[in-house]
Amino acid sequence: MKILNLNTAFQLALFFCFFSINLYSQVKNINVSQNPKFEKLLNEKRKINASIIVNDIYKIQIYNGDIESCKKNLVDFKKEFLNLDGTIVFYTPAYKVWVGNFKSRIEAERNLLLLKNKYPNSLIIQPNK
Repeated sequence: MKILNLNTAFQLALFFCFFSINLYSQVKNINVSQNPKFEKLLNEKRKINASIIVNDIYKIQIYNGDIESCKKNLVDFKKEFLNLDGTIVFYTPAYKVWVGNFKSRIEAERNLLLLKNKYPNSLIIQPNK
């Protein structure tokens, strides 16, 4: 095996440094192609995120089960209790019907007493916790 002397090694290093100056690993111009549906989806996500309240609120869960039963219970609830808002959410493994947006636990407990007659399995929850 032949060992290069110091002068030859220096000349080779200089040669590679000199000729590698104009080599680039990336292109200066970048062209991003984006599907127009992506921007529409992003706007919808922004609307949903803006509507989510991160405060300490209380809700009442009146039903827990499959989607069809939840829809039926929510329709029945909205017919009887017009002043309370209700929604269906999915938490694995079941759908749940949540009603109300109560700022204090006392307010939620008052409404829970009213709902216990028709929905005996209802309970108070804090969705963000």
